[in-house]
Amino acid sequence: MAFKDIKVIGFDADDTLWSNEPYFREAEDKFCDLMESYMPRHSAHRELFATEIENLTLYGYGIKAFMLSMIETALKIAGNTLPVDVIARIIEIGRSQLEYPVEVLEGVEDVLQALKSKYRLVVVTKGDLLDQERKLIKSNLSGYFHHIEIVSEKRTSDYQKLLKHLDIHPQEFLMIGNSLKSDVLPVLDLGCCGVHVPFHTTWEHEKVDVIITDPKFRQVEHINELLALL
Repeated sequence: MAFKDIKVIGFDADDTLWSNEPYFREAEDKFCDLMESYMPRHSAHRELFATEIENLTLYGYGIKAFMLSMIETALKIAGNTLPVDVIARIIEIGRSQLEYPVEVLEGVEDVLQALKSKYRLVVVTKGDLLDQERKLIKSNLSGYFHHIEIVSEKRTSDYQKLLKHLDIHPQEFLMIGNSLKSDVLPVLDLGCCGVHVPFHTTWEHEKVDVIITDPKFRQVEHINELLALL
């Protein structure tokens, strides 16, 4: 059985524990509304995505990085003709994202409740430190977790550091998340186990076209199915 040695279970946060990506898509639509008099919507979407990717190494992930990329893209599109009130509106879009309530996904708390007495549970998430801490507090889920790890990126080396910190072997760690790219492939490379729980909305940057045959990998349609695997 692939998961028989598991001692620690890691959970991604955004779109695994709570909803996140739909808020970014809503903000992006509002941004494209603002740019519509300068550029067709599909082109504005494309320009914004290109700017986000270009800025990842500078700003990282999260709402504040997204806000800066929106402003930069607007200036690229409209140049000196961009009214100050449009920039103010973009800032307002970003600030409103920071104030959204945290919507814990269906079944998450039941799963955490069932697992917390049998395993050490940890959160492994990337993004802006303050924003991720805010969401964890608002979610009322922090009491389930032994450790919280907020990283700038989820590479194999980042997971290696986490395993060392937790003092466990790779076969003792299971990672759960909605992104094959960030939550599954890096841990499988280390010899850990991974479970993919797809979310209905996925950022383009997180999409990968792969077929995984590793016996330490499973995909479930709903997080509740995790209990049957363990």
